Amino acid sequence: MSEQSVRNDSLDLFVVLSRSYNWVMAHSNRNIRQYGLNPTEFGVLEVLFHKGPQPLQQIGEKILISSGNITYVVDKLEKKQLLIRKPCSADRRVIYAELTEKGNQFLTTIFPSHQEVIERAVSGLTLEEQRQATELLKKLGRAAQDSF
Repeated sequence: MSEQSVRNDSLDLFVVLSRSYNWVMAHSNRNIRQYGLNPTEFGVLEVLFHKGPQPLQQIGEKILISSGNITYVVDKLEKKQLLIRKPCSADRRVIYAELTEKGNQFLTTIFPSHQEVIERAVSGLTLEEQRQATELLKKLGRAAQDSF
């Protein structure tokens, strides 16, 4: 196989991966927006829904947003009464975010529908192909991270 062919395969993978990601995200974002949220707000709520109360810094790391952005998003979600901030009793520099009862009920109501949207968005692959793709993309991500 020529070097040019390998280079084209890598570029093809990059383009196909990007387009696939964009279309799956389009499904997700359309669903999220119908609930009056943007994808970042939903990401914060989803982390709290599945992981419980979290330090603000860790939420940002989990959904890949900056600390300045996390403050802005948490402010908005607090105004919507979907979460509250709580200081850490052991370290006053650490602030936790926690779902309110309203936030928990909201996510309990909307998450099953969101999960169905994602399942439909990736249904072009069989369940086994989805598992294989997951493993391959993890391998790709780790290798890209290691070589960065």
